[in-house]
Amino acid sequence: MKYIKINENGIHIVFGITDKNQIKLLHFSKAEFDENDICKFGKECKAEDLVRKEQFIDEAFQLVQVNLAGYNRPYEKHGNKHICTAPGYLLTYAGMEDSWNEIGRKITIYQEDKEETHVRVETRMQFYKGTSIVRMVNKVINEGDSTQCLEYLSSFCYTGIEKEGKSNSDAKMRVRIPYNGWQKEMSIKEYKFGDVGLAQTQPGVYQRTSQVLEVSNTGNWSTKKYLPLGYVENTEAHTSLFWQIEHNGSWHYEISDQNTHFYVCVSGPTEVQSHWFKNLAPGESFESVPVAVGVADDSFEKAMGELTKYRRMIRRPNKDDENLPVIFNDYMNCLFGDPTTEKELPLIDAAAECGCEYYVIDAGWYAPGEWWDSVGEWQESRERFPNGIKEVTDYIRQKGMIPGVWLELEVMGINCEKAKNAPDDWFFIRHGKRVYDRSRYQLDFRNPEVIEHVNEVIDRVVKDYGVGYIKMDYNIEPGIGTELGAESVGQGLLEHEKAYLNWLDDVFARYPDLVIENCSSGGLRIDYALLSRYSIQSTSDQEDYRNYATIAANAVAGVTPEQAAVWSYPMRQGDKEEVIYNMINAMLLRIHQSGHLAQLPPERLALVKEGIACYKTIRQDIKYAIPYWPIDIADNEDMWVCGGLQLENKAYLAVWKRQMEGKNNDRYMKAGINCTDDSLSIPLDSIPFIRDDMQVSCIYPKKEPVDFEFKGNVLTVHFKKPVMARLFELRKGIV
Repeated sequence: MKYIKINENGIHIVFGITDKNQIKLLHFSKAEFDENDICKFGKECKAEDLVRKEQFIDEAFQLVQVNLAGYNRPYEKHGNKHICTAPGYLLTYAGMEDSWNEIGRKITIYQEDKEETHVRVETRMQFYKGTSIVRMVNKVINEGDSTQCLEYLSSFCYTGIEKEGKSNSDAKMRVRIPYNGWQKEMSIKEYKFGDVGLAQTQPGVYQRTSQVLEVSNTGNWSTKKYLPLGYVENTEAHTSLFWQIEHNGSWHYEISDQNTHFYVCVSGPTEVQSHWFKNLAPGESFESVPVAVGVADDSFEKAMGELTKYRRMIRRPNKDDENLPVIFNDYMNCLFGDPTTEKELPLIDAAAECGCEYYVIDAGWYAPGEWWDSVGEWQESRERFPNGIKEVTDYIRQKGMIPGVWLELEVMGINCEKAKNAPDDWFFIRHGKRVYDRSRYQLDFRNPEVIEHVNEVIDRVVKDYGVGYIKMDYNIEPGIGTELGAESVGQGLLEHEKAYLNWLDDVFARYPDLVIENCSSGGLRIDYALLSRYSIQSTSDQEDYRNYATIAANAVAGVTPEQAAVWSYPMRQGDKEEVIYNMINAMLLRIHQSGHLAQLPPERLALVKEGIACYKTIRQDIKYAIPYWPIDIADNEDMWVCGGLQLENKAYLAVWKRQMEGKNNDRYMKAGINCTDDSLSIPLDSIPFIRDDMQVSCIYPKKEPVDFEFKGNVLTVHFKKPVMARLFELRKGIV
């Protein structure tokens, strides 16, 4: 076997070229390669048994999994696993290109099957300077003279994720599953392999099973159940592997076993999970969705730090993520979709007084009364705004803020007159009928007339209403796709999603300084197909500020802090600690201020002003900082929550306490962290500049003191009230 070894940005990659001229991905890790790791468990797989070793390698370690209809898959796969694909196992090595560009190193690998399917496969690997991440894309080209039906194409496939170290997977392997959902965003859970059905049950023999850990999304809400994020770690070898799927629709990844090893396969839509397939006529090609894959120590915090740096590299440059302006939005725990001129004017005054820089009129501005099933034309309601909405947007500008409005352009309500008169090909169709969801139709962005319609709306609100900010919401799930103009409903959905991205690119080309917020009932489309374009992401519609702390602390696992918009909504009947807690939810991310500010008493309104003023002194650090969780990521059941951002010489740390039903200290006590109902001791060892003389200060609020002490690299806080939060700054001590 001939080895090709690549070491780039701390990623050790090893390819093997077999005697059959097939290329195998043998190693992708922070650790260096040891060929004895390929075949070492069990009496059937001793490293010195070269025949068996070659058979292991022949049957597994495919660089690309590509499956076409109508071809045998002879090797062991058990069940619905996306391994041993055909012609994946037939592909032979056809060459490699190794070059550099302004981003970093780029490797392209070519494989082909000249005997049966006559397809060619290109694998592009783009490295990024300064981070241990490579972006992977696979492309299949039909070079034969007959049509081929593509049923599956991986973006990344790697066998041997557990192979470093002497112990078996039960003892050393951990996986984190990033659950996501409406008002339950960013709930990340850690499991042993055995907890998810992947226990070693035949450790001494040829291990294989039908059990698969599947993390999938099917539909247009890309993160309605999970974030498109994966993370596995090896606690013995102290390594981790992580990936991010950059797609705004259906996607899938799976972890299972093959030939005594565990593998991971990552992809966009699939036939089994997503009702997707694609016919490739002679000369046609298909490209997988991009996947970013990285390596790190066995530390979720370090992995997310690498992803944060990478996300900033792939994002569209924009002023919003440079300046981090403060946004007021009238919806959450405020007007709740019932705006009028009379209601807006005092809120505008209060928002300006507090230091907000954008003011967004949320849902309801386009229709009187109940508007849910009639949306789609986006014309101002004179019942709500007797002198027109421009009177209000002009007033917002007079107060020194930039106005914004809410839109949901991808849908039309079933009682929208324009929807009634539009042809069916404007919409998703299945079984010959328009697709319904929550009294809405899904527009099909492949249709040029639909693009003309949505462009008219964008141009009107920008030019006629003077809008500089759009909250782009999306509140339906149209399901598996559309049958119009596509071989499969999943392919119809995929083509629509690509068309939507192209439309976004055109909008930003016309209006480069327009800020468009990505909102999907909160955080149900947190993906970097969209977030490489949008500058800001709604993280949740969570209405209980106490529970928002979990989302706020964990948000930087899914999105960069400067893109993560978090609601702060002081309650009319609350107290000072409630205001402080609300403000700290947002202060290390992007402030989405709301609440009835005009009705707050002066001492509570002063805390909002102080929070926004403090934010403006630290926001230029936020856009460079990376996340850290000194007591691990937050859980919804935790009484204490802790999360922060760190830079080279300083760090910020938010600490929350919520003494309420369902919250406890059990997890931390099991982990050996000292905590009671009134105090929490926070180890700060992961901060790189940690020193005994590190300066620790409470920067918000200044006039509501709290007891704390820093000793022996541990910050201990004492919160006496049931619900409290404080924001700390940690500075490198004087040398």
